[in-house]
Amino acid sequence: MSKITSYVLLISTFVIWGTLYVVSSFVLGKLPTFTVAFLRYFIGFIVLSLFSLGKREKIDKADVPYFLLIGIVGYFISVDAQLLGTKIAGSSMASLINSTNPIMISVMAALFLKERMTPGAIFGLLLSVAGVFVIIGVGSKVAIAGMVLSFISVLLWSLTSVNTRKIGAKYSSITITKFAMGMACIFNFPVAIGEIALTHPVVQVDGSVILSVLYIGLICTALANFLWNRSLGVIPAHICASFYPIQTLTSSVLGILLLHEACTLSFITGSILIIVGVLLSLVPLRQKAYA
Repeated sequence: MSKITSYVLLISTFVIWGTLYVVSSFVLGKLPTFTVAFLRYFIGFIVLSLFSLGKREKIDKADVPYFLLIGIVGYFISVDAQLLGTKIAGSSMASLINSTNPIMISVMAALFLKERMTPGAIFGLLLSVAGVFVIIGVGSKVAIAGMVLSFISVLLWSLTSVNTRKIGAKYSSITITKFAMGMACIFNFPVAIGEIALTHPVVQVDGSVILSVLYIGLICTALANFLWNRSLGVIPAHICASFYPIQTLTSSVLGILLLHEACTLSFITGSILIIVGVLLSLVPLRQKAYA
């Protein structure tokens, strides 16, 4: 796969993930949170299984822990935290916090892949954290619980991305994605049942909800995660992550236009600080990658 094709796939991935926050905000007002999580992975798993019929790939025993970590920590815990964070904090805020993923991935790479944490990454991290405090500290109504859940999601997804990079060159993208989605289905099912039994939510199902769930499962889950894992198999993780601001831009614009979310001066200022922090942290890494 050529570099141009890889970058086109990455851009497509983050545009799709940007729309996910907006569609999720709508669906989460109609269906229980963990039911949405189960449905998206169930649909994604079925689709990828159909595409991979007759193409079984053997997984080495030594690599099973990586697959389990990706499926349970990344696709189950991280994404469920993301959905809850989006429901509580709103699509723009959740996506904005998610834009710190490149920095977190750099931290994870330094810890687990022994990559050096550059001064630019450290400065970028501090700048991004400052951006979050700008948003919180000027009196805007921000759900702290939603932000905490979103940060947990970022931390765990970054760990997952680093581990995906470890096995990405050894296994096909469809094998990694299908296995992870299968694990997410298994763990999300009892959680969804428990959520319904304990909370007795009011479920609203109509044509728009069905279409939205299908879009989340087919496009935002099956297609986008396949493209992400394929990109991680051929491009260094920190370079893949450098495209995250596209997701933030997409979700923020759509959130303001379609969901009528507030576009305050503090939000704009904080957004600029976070995105600049991300970009600054990636400059030396990109130069090193192509040296």
